[in-house]
Amino acid sequence: MLKVFKYLKSSIFSVLAIILLLFIQAFLDLTLPDYTSKIVNVGVQQGGIENAAIEKIGENTLNKLVLFMDSNDSKYILNHYEKTDTYKGEKIYTIKEDSNIAKISSIMAKPMLIVSFAEQSSSDNNASISFKIPEGQDLYQVLAMMDKTQKNTMLKDIDKKIKDIPDTIIDQAAVSYVKAEYQRIGVDTDQIQTMYILKVGLIMLGIAFAAMAIGILIVFIGSRMAARLARTLRHKVFTKVVGFSKNEIKTYGQSSLITRTTNDVQQVQMVVVFLLRVVFYAPIIGIGGVIKAMHTNADMTYIIGVAVVAILMVVISLFAIAMPKFNRVQKLIDKLNLVTREILSGLPVIRAFSNEKHEEERFEEANKRLTKVNLFINRAMSFMMPIMMLVMNFVCLVIVYQGAKGVDTGAMQVGDIMAYIQYTMQIIMAFLMISMMSIMLPRANVSAKRIMEVIETPDTIYNSKNLIDFNPKERGKVEFKNVSFRYPDADYDVITDINLVANPGETTAFIGSTGSGKSTLINLIPRFYDVTDGELLVDGVNIKDVDLKQLREKIGFVPQKGVLFTGTIKENIKYGNEKITDKDVNKALKIAQATEFVSKLKGGVDYDISQGGTNVSGGQKQRLSIARAIAKDPDIYVFDDSFSALDFKTDAKLRGELAKVTKNKTVLIVAQRISTIMNADKIVVLDEGNIVGIGTHKELMKNCNVYKEIALSQLSKEELENA
Repeated sequence: MLKVFKYLKSSIFSVLAIILLLFIQAFLDLTLPDYTSKIVNVGVQQGGIENAAIEKIGENTLNKLVLFMDSNDSKYILNHYEKTDTYKGEKIYTIKEDSNIAKISSIMAKPMLIVSFAEQSSSDNNASISFKIPEGQDLYQVLAMMDKTQKNTMLKDIDKKIKDIPDTIIDQAAVSYVKAEYQRIGVDTDQIQTMYILKVGLIMLGIAFAAMAIGILIVFIGSRMAARLARTLRHKVFTKVVGFSKNEIKTYGQSSLITRTTNDVQQVQMVVVFLLRVVFYAPIIGIGGVIKAMHTNADMTYIIGVAVVAILMVVISLFAIAMPKFNRVQKLIDKLNLVTREILSGLPVIRAFSNEKHEEERFEEANKRLTKVNLFINRAMSFMMPIMMLVMNFVCLVIVYQGAKGVDTGAMQVGDIMAYIQYTMQIIMAFLMISMMSIMLPRANVSAKRIMEVIETPDTIYNSKNLIDFNPKERGKVEFKNVSFRYPDADYDVITDINLVANPGETTAFIGSTGSGKSTLINLIPRFYDVTDGELLVDGVNIKDVDLKQLREKIGFVPQKGVLFTGTIKENIKYGNEKITDKDVNKALKIAQATEFVSKLKGGVDYDISQGGTNVSGGQKQRLSIARAIAKDPDIYVFDDSFSALDFKTDAKLRGELAKVTKNKTVLIVAQRISTIMNADKIVVLDEGNIVGIGTHKELMKNCNVYKEIALSQLSKEELENA
């Protein structure tokens, strides 16, 4: 899989942009639980009052609180409040705008708690803090008359009594005091609560929309990048396959190459999108969630650890079960494609032999095998989500149980429990996302290996490092020098020690029994295969030393099976040379004896050829293929049994017209019919890969038994003599 990532170099800025956006999104996602906690703790429980820094306070209350502060704190507080109003004859003080809210809150929280206890002790003898003052005297008057030493001693004694009280209880008591003071001086506490909840709610909505927008942007960038990667991989695979020799095509198989170019690339593309979105995001949100959770309550961190270990055990177990099957899935897809391709391409034969039932069973067998493996994987993976949900719900129960004890002791608030649950869920979901990737990654890894296997396959047909030019003085000359050829992994040569020269202006024909090596021999000329031994020269130069494209541009090759491409007849004729005019197209069609049937088609040369040329006959396909080679106007014409589908009359006419345009060209013809080649300038007779005769028709009839046997098997003695 890592080898595929090197093709993401051009998208490095997109990757960096995604990582940056993921950090921003994670920050936003981790911020939301804080605001949830504030909604519950401050908005609901504290009535929208955040801390002990009271904004408005009556003069009497302020004087009471100052009594329980040391001189420095009381001076600081009095300096940060100013008179702004009166309520029922009492002066109202308001906190100054530039005040340090956090410091004021920390100073006023304990005095508010003490004053609450003081007021409670006046009516309840069981109060937490009791103040020993003479009966009938006012506590605050007594405190006001105390000297500095007495006051400090009393404050230290009070501090000792309240030191074990949790900060959360002190803060909540202070907030309750602030709320009571607001109500006393006529401040609308309901409006404070409503406005706070609205403010925090709107902030949460803003964060949620921002996170959503960033998420969409990440998916957009990631999808485009993955699509570019897929396009690059398809291009790499396709261009590599186009350069394959027939041997590599045979090694991989057409169905497998199609699967690798489509299904395998799609698997990689899909995983890259999730990889950028999940694998980078999960660690960020996981680590961030742990940090946030520890700040909320470090005592419950062990719960996260237990949950993560449980999830990892599930993922590793399922991974070990499913991993071996992913490789098998891709191979079974190859097999299914192979069977489907064979059946569809062989439908006429299947129907002719009434063998539809057998082929249906063969397809069903391949289909069932793929389905069976997929079902096994899906069943194994189906256990993951229920187990994950079980772990998540169990963790929630443990957090609620432990949190309830914390609330009971005053160490936590309800909102903190909710925030902790959210952080824990984010951490678990991060691992869940990684576990989901662990399902997809093995299959994508297999696909990536299959793709890279094609891309990294060494070329057996390639350009030499030191290319040389063709010799213009020997234009069109083809020469075999001691040429032998053996298919890869074969035990013997199929072509042995061939010495032959085909000159421009001559027609050289090849004939022999089936398997004698005729097609193999001429397939060496355009380097569909490379010779095993000896040299093959074109224009006096070894074809291994010239540019492959330039070599093939000199050759007009017509295969035995006419191959046409989707498009018009004109586009097919211009396939070898797009610069030719319509006049050249019509001329090529005329020479190939195709004008008559083309003119009857709807649109003539603009008639659309369907995929594979299924809307024209075999003979028509051959004539159009021949016309395509003629229109190219090459130096060398190679006809690999390209007249086999033509009747004798059309064959004769075509060869007659062809002879007129190939006077200065080299023509090589492979044929099974004697009538096609008997007028050739040179006939080469092959038998089991060896040349057993070279000469004209008359010469070979006299001195080559193999040729004579072939000729007599096709034509009578009289026909041969008259020819």
